Amino acid sequence: MTAFKGALLCAASALALSIVPALAQPAVTAGNLEKLGNFQQTGTPEMVHVPQTGAKAEAIKKTLAKIKLPRGFKIALYALVPDARHIAVGPQGVVTFVGTRKSKVWSVTDRAKARVADEVKEFAPSIEFKIPNGVCFSKDGFLFIAEQNRVLVFPAAEFFYEGADVAAFQVVKQGELIPPEEESFNHTSRVCRVGPDDKLYITLGQPFNVPAQEKLDLYKRVGIGGMIRMSREGKDREVFAWGVRNSVGMDINPKDKSVWFTDNQVDGMGDDIPPGELNRADKPGMNFGFPYFGGGKTRTTEYKDQTPPADVTFPQVEMVAHAADLGMTFYTGKTFPQKYRGGIFSAQHGSWNRTVPVGARVMFTSLKEDGTADKTEPFAEGWLTENGEYLGRPVDVAQLPDGSILVSDDLAGALYRISYEGR
Repeated sequence: MTAFKGALLCAASALALSIVPALAQPAVTAGNLEKLGNFQQTGTPEMVHVPQTGAKAEAIKKTLAKIKLPRGFKIALYALVPDARHIAVGPQGVVTFVGTRKSKVWSVTDRAKARVADEVKEFAPSIEFKIPNGVCFSKDGFLFIAEQNRVLVFPAAEFFYEGADVAAFQVVKQGELIPPEEESFNHTSRVCRVGPDDKLYITLGQPFNVPAQEKLDLYKRVGIGGMIRMSREGKDREVFAWGVRNSVGMDINPKDKSVWFTDNQVDGMGDDIPPGELNRADKPGMNFGFPYFGGGKTRTTEYKDQTPPADVTFPQVEMVAHAADLGMTFYTGKTFPQKYRGGIFSAQHGSWNRTVPVGARVMFTSLKEDGTADKTEPFAEGWLTENGEYLGRPVDVAQLPDGSILVSDDLAGALYRISYEGR
C-alpha cells in the first residue's frame, strides 16, 4: 500500500510530484485519467448539481408515508440521487458516494448535519465511467469504484470531491477485469468491499441466464460467475468463490470475517422457483452450485443430467423466488434495538418477470451465536402496491455514522434514511 498512501499524503499536502513512482505512472489510456494520475487539471466544467426540492421530492415523501416499518422506526427522504444504486459512506462521515448503472457517480453531502442531504453533485466528471455501480471504501479513506470492466481508486475522495478534478488511479485497467469478449449488457453491475485482510473483493456476474458448458472453464479461471479478490494495487488476483450466478450485494461480517453475498437466480422456471439466495463464505475456494443448481437445491434444466460437484455449499437463506436480492450490509451501529445489532439488512429490488410481482422491500436477517443465519423477515415494505405497481425499487443499504441506515432506490432516484426514534 506504499504507493496509495503516498498518493494520499501527496494530495493532502499538495505535493503532487512526490507521489511514489510505482503508482504515479501515467495511465495507459490517454486523456483525463492520465492527467488526474499526475495531479493535473483537465479543464472540466463545474459538476452537475441535483436540486433537492420540488414536485419530485414531495411525491417521494408521500410514498414514504405508506412504508411499513417496525414500531419506533422512521423513514424519510435523505437525497434525490438520479439512478441511485450502491452506496459508500466515507469513513470521515463527510460525504457519501453513490454508484449507478449508467455513466455517473454522485457525491451526497449533509453539510448542516441535519440528517438530510443539502448537496448532491456529480463526482469526478472528467472521467468517462461505464456502469460504475460498485463503490466501496477502505478504512483509511480510499474510494474504489468497480465498473463493468475496470477498477479505479481515488486515494482522497473525501478531500477532493469538491472539485471537478479528483486524484485517480487504475487498479485494474479497462478490459482486464474480465476478457473484453465476455462483456455484455446483462449482469454487468459489480459490487466491491475491502476486507479485513486489506484485500479488494469484487463480484463478477456471468452474462447468461444459464451459461453453456463450453464457457465454464474460462469463467472458473477468470472468476466470472463468482467473486475475486486481489491486493488494493490490483495484484495477486485469485478466485475467492465460484458457482455464483449474479451477485449484486456483498458484505463482510466484522465478527468472524466471513464473506456474505446475495445471488440472483435462474429465470424462466416459474413464479415460485428457484429461490433467491443469501450466502456465506467462511473460507476461499467455496463452490455455490451454479449452474448445476439454479437457486437453492433446484436443479437447472440445462444441467439436470450432469452430476454436480460434491463440494457445493447451499445458501444460508432461501429468499422468495425472483425478488432480486441485491445490496446488503451488516449493522454495526448502536442506535437500533438489540435485535438488529450484528444482523444483516438487505434490499430486494423486485421481480421483473414474475406474473405476481414480489420484492421492493428491505429485509432483515438475524444471526445465530455460531455466525450462521437465523431468521429472515421483512423490515421495510410498501413500495409495491396491491395492484402490482412499483413505487420504488430498493437497491442497497448502508450505515451512516450516527447508526441510522440509508436505502437507495434507482426507480425513484433517491436515498432514504431510516432511523430509530422509539425506546
